[in-house]
Amino acid sequence: MRWIDVSISLREGMVVWPGDAPFAFTASSRIADGASCNTSAITLPTHCGTHCDAPRHFEDGGKRLHEIDPNLYFGPAEVIHLPGLAVITAANLPSRPLPPRILFKTANSDYNEASPFKTDFVGLDESAAKRLVADHVRLVGIDYLSIAPYKQSAPTHHALLQNDVFIVEGLRLQAVPAGPCEFVVLPMPLHDA
Repeated sequence: MRWIDVSISLREGMVVWPGDAPFAFTASSRIADGASCNTSAITLPTHCGTHCDAPRHFEDGGKRLHEIDPNLYFGPAEVIHLPGLAVITAANLPSRPLPPRILFKTANSDYNEASPFKTDFVGLDESAAKRLVADHVRLVGIDYLSIAPYKQSAPTHHALLQNDVFIVEGLRLQAVPAGPCEFVVLPMPLHDA
């Protein structure tokens, strides 16, 4: 089996959600400066790079990251390639029942990682989110910083997160073909995130 890393590398200057603090990587100590070892500190918003949205992200009483069943993080998924859409609606989804883990590969995958923030990224509207819930999808991923279109986040996020559908955003899917695959997501184990 060939594994493809679909995560975005964290680095200074990377795109973050508008208004969020930038990612920073700072040397804390260096052997070259007389320290016994090299150590560093990182500062980052929780909504940059490849990241996960636990229900708590939009639902005040929703599960936090440490409360999610980790079995959800491993298993079969399906990559659905939907190029050429401005927004994904329920009508754009296959008519057959959907599997428990879905990853959406869209025109977002054509963006260069070093590009500035794009407001016209492809996301799911509320009808698509409700269809995922109806089909008992447990995990949904997409290839940009939000599952929902820009400034239209609430309806899609609420539809998914109120129903404990785990969201993975910021996937790098350029090299991933459409169809079935094995998927592993390893969120940072941040307690209460």
